[in-house]
Amino acid sequence: MHQIIIDLMTILLRQVKIADPRSPLNGLVKDILIQDNQIVSISEKYTGKADEVVELANASVAPGFVDPFVQFCDPGMEHRETLITGAAAAQNGGFTTVFVLPNTQPVIDNKSQVTYIKQNTQDLPIHILPIGSLSKKAEGKDLAEMIDMHSNGAVAFSDGSYPVQSTLLFLKALQYVKAFDGVVIQMPIDKSLGSLGLMNEGILSTQLGLPGIPSIAEELIISRDIELLKYTHSKLHITGVSTAKGIDLIATAKKAGLQITCSVTPYHLFFTEDDLKDYDTLLKVYPPLRTKHDQKALLAAVENGVVDCISSHHMPQDWDGKTIEFENAKAGIACIETSFATIHHLLPKLTEQRIAELFSINARKEFGLSPASIEEGSAAELTLFSRKEITTISKNDSKSKSANSPFWDIKLTGKILGTVSKGIVHTNK
Repeated sequence: MHQIIIDLMTILLRQVKIADPRSPLNGLVKDILIQDNQIVSISEKYTGKADEVVELANASVAPGFVDPFVQFCDPGMEHRETLITGAAAAQNGGFTTVFVLPNTQPVIDNKSQVTYIKQNTQDLPIHILPIGSLSKKAEGKDLAEMIDMHSNGAVAFSDGSYPVQSTLLFLKALQYVKAFDGVVIQMPIDKSLGSLGLMNEGILSTQLGLPGIPSIAEELIISRDIELLKYTHSKLHITGVSTAKGIDLIATAKKAGLQITCSVTPYHLFFTEDDLKDYDTLLKVYPPLRTKHDQKALLAAVENGVVDCISSHHMPQDWDGKTIEFENAKAGIACIETSFATIHHLLPKLTEQRIAELFSINARKEFGLSPASIEEGSAAELTLFSRKEITTISKNDSKSKSANSPFWDIKLTGKILGTVSKGIVHTNK
């Protein structure tokens, strides 16, 4: 790993293939010159001088990747992850911007907690944006101070890993964010169905003797929230979609013209309930891993454009939280470092333009971020990746503070080569 700190220096990215469907240079191999955090020149071959030249074989470059749903555990659970280690893991995974969940201690439900995140991430190499809690203490009872949080930098609103169960509260939230054109994020689980569930409800859960979470627990929440969206004409993002019917409901809502977007996780695309036969606690997640039929439907939705973006749902857990009986194990996977490689490995025929949409362009548009386009005069927020090289990350290679990943030591085709963000060029060497 090599990291260069730039202070009004010129950086040359030599012969990189541009992956940005909005750029007139999309698909072309060019030299990109960066100065003072800005793209100042894109040319066939730059012959001038540069303070630093970055030459990477088989490199494509896209607008900086965005992950809209990660848990960095800070403040309050720094033994699992910190803003510093989370940023390093995200950078290693090719992300220049991430949205952190409000499920911290204390909860990010007021402007002081939003300010805490903003102030403590200013000097980190990537952009870390707080998601404000939709309800006070993320308890799902009373609305939090959303306007104050928005004014101080909250990028969206959600109760994070605690899906909002109250129809009235969720309705109010959708109405409230319209005042500033905000977005509500929901992870779809009806907790009254399968409240003690540990995995997908089906034949396998019965065979394993584990209580299940039925698919309808997801589909009812998605259906309800779509109806509320019709009523409010607001903006909604459903994250962690795991069922075939769930993605179909979202596709239908999109065709109806509703302002709804969605994201899926790498692990719902890579694993299924069948991988739980050995009670592997690393694969205990919410929403749970579903069937092969569901997996196939999600993969198709990524390919055909129904899925707007990929979200890692990076959820670090400590050793004690996973090295325990399945029933008592904590849910979550720390997988931000392998997110891109997992998707590319599963769907190698994705165009580079579609990769840019899934990992950058769509999220930036949905949540009102700067577009970070690859053209002269734009900010230098870039992600470099290879479609040919292999990613194999071991526990010792990881930059995350936690090691709860089932992706360690799996060979994945596709690799993050580096990032450019905040005047820092980071290369994975």
